Amino acid sequence: MTERVIVSFENVSYTYPGSGKFALKDINLEVSEGEWLAVLGANGSGKSTLARHFNALLVPTQGVCLVGGSDTRTDDGQRRAREMAAIVFQNPENQIVAAIVEEDVAFGPENLGVPPEEIKRRVERALKETGLTDLAGKPTYALSGGQKQRLAVAGAIAMQPPCLVLDEATSMLDPSGRQELQQVLWRLHSEGMTLVSITHRMEEILRCDRCVVLNGGSIVWEGLPLALFRDEDRRLGQWGLEIPPLVAVWKGLVGSGIISCEVPPVLEEMVSALCP
Repeated sequence: MTERVIVSFENVSYTYPGSGKFALKDINLEVSEGEWLAVLGANGSGKSTLARHFNALLVPTQGVCLVGGSDTRTDDGQRRAREMAAIVFQNPENQIVAAIVEEDVAFGPENLGVPPEEIKRRVERALKETGLTDLAGKPTYALSGGQKQRLAVAGAIAMQPPCLVLDEATSMLDPSGRQELQQVLWRLHSEGMTLVSITHRMEEILRCDRCVVLNGGSIVWEGLPLALFRDEDRRLGQWGLEIPPLVAVWKGLVGSGIISCEVPPVLEEMVSALCP
């Protein structure tokens, strides 16, 4: 069965008003339904600019961005994009609008005109998906950083978008908070949600289906995470990226003959391999 393409960039370039230089240049990219795509790049590589094209916060200066088959340069296309794709940004404080957790999750569906009974069902599901059910009545100001970011994700998925875009959503979290959010994403992906992770943290792409690397506003590499770690070590530094310590250790063990598997693991898999 052919996978359905839900977002397509066709020769997309973008210049910020007054800039005079391209923030994105000749981007050609497709995202399929149910895929988990990682977009890697150093600061200034164009990652956030790309992210904002998914739900038409920005529209191309040149080229065409199609979301759900609709051109985002049109009014109908922009409405379609905002139904299809929700974005979670790096600072959850900027996305929390209500004083109580469950009220904040309900905010998006309420603004979409969803009936009250359906809102209640969506809020309950979103809280469960993000592990926040026990915090439903808690003040949002009392949440930890990781909990606030999970709340931002809950608010996004309560609107039931086919695609969730995370723009450096873990950059302000401690390791525990990042792990909490990654577990939520793994669960959502396993249930079929399309995910786009915009990040410079290479350890976050280990479970992704595919990744692209942006440098200077252009796509300079595209493929499987394994191929990036295996074949592009020498070029990562040129792109402002570093191989994750976990993968570096794993590759060292493979090179020493201690472990034969060459697939980059998550931590639990490494521990299982070393301590069966």
